[in-house]
Amino acid sequence: MTSASADSVLSPEPNYQEIPWWAGNARLTNFSGKLLGAHVAHGGLIVFWAGAMTLYELSHFDPTLPMYEQGLILLPHLASLGLGIGSGGEVISTYPYFVIGALHLISSAFLGFGGVFHTLLGPEYLQEKSTFFSYDWRDTDKMTSIIGIHLVLLGLGAFLLVAKAMFFGGLYDPAVEDVRSIANPTLNPVVIFGYFFGAIGKNWIAGVDNLEDVVGGHIWIGILLIGGGLWHIKTKPLQWTRRLFVWSGEAYLSYSLGALALMGFIAAYYVAVNTTVYPEVFYGEPLSIQLGIFPYFSSADPDIISCRSWLANAHFFLAFFFLQGHIWHALRAAGFDFRKGRRDFTAPEPIN
Repeated sequence: MTSASADSVLSPEPNYQEIPWWAGNARLTNFSGKLLGAHVAHGGLIVFWAGAMTLYELSHFDPTLPMYEQGLILLPHLASLGLGIGSGGEVISTYPYFVIGALHLISSAFLGFGGVFHTLLGPEYLQEKSTFFSYDWRDTDKMTSIIGIHLVLLGLGAFLLVAKAMFFGGLYDPAVEDVRSIANPTLNPVVIFGYFFGAIGKNWIAGVDNLEDVVGGHIWIGILLIGGGLWHIKTKPLQWTRRLFVWSGEAYLSYSLGALALMGFIAAYYVAVNTTVYPEVFYGEPLSIQLGIFPYFSSADPDIISCRSWLANAHFFLAFFFLQGHIWHALRAAGFDFRKGRRDFTAPEPIN
């Protein structure tokens, strides 16, 4: 390759040891083994936070006060799943919360060990040890297979909620103010997808007002996710998608951030207005959108700051910054150099 042609493609990544640690995973883009370590360690941190925060909230929980007045976030989620809850949303046992917090802490130790191992002792490139886990960012077949595996896992996660609702204790239903099993989830696609297309109720998918539709929706989304995952595992990308997308680590990061931003905005709205999945007894009254320098969610009484208020607003502002990250990394993936103020290279050609 000549010097001129070399400048027209994405420059190779420098050695990760030459980039400061605070640059984050950007320095590990082409080092699959080290990047795996960073991802496993990141998962460990997330699980550790969930466990530690659950136990922290439990240590400050006052059963004589409403949950939504105590600045909680994880205990209301667990209560919505019907754990430790009796009639009227009363907390009758905090032992399930302790067990869940402890299990998360124990699990985080194993993930943390795996992250440290792959970061410090594991190979820099997974190709050195395993062809199954090895990959090249430009390998379109491998990348879509990885997407497929993730979709299957997400589908199984959706079915875990279905199993909890139908077979393992049920969910808290604000309509009857008690925990009940959802024996007959809605499977009619006209109803389920009617929410998505705005044909049923108001507030889009956040307008669902019964647990049968909620659980039925999870069944449908689980089927679609697993079906789509198997499709991506078994097939190669169509030719038009090879030309449409940029096949690089930076591009995948931008796609992920864009998806997170979209989900964050949807979650913010869902939390703000839905009282079936987010019962008032645990989260407080529904919110409305207020306009200021930035839009934000607020209750009718500005003096009441429920956990629903800051949960919805936290989702909104995190989604906003994820969106900025998406735009930033999308421009970089397309070849724009912010230091030079111009497009300085072209994206690498996909393979397979």
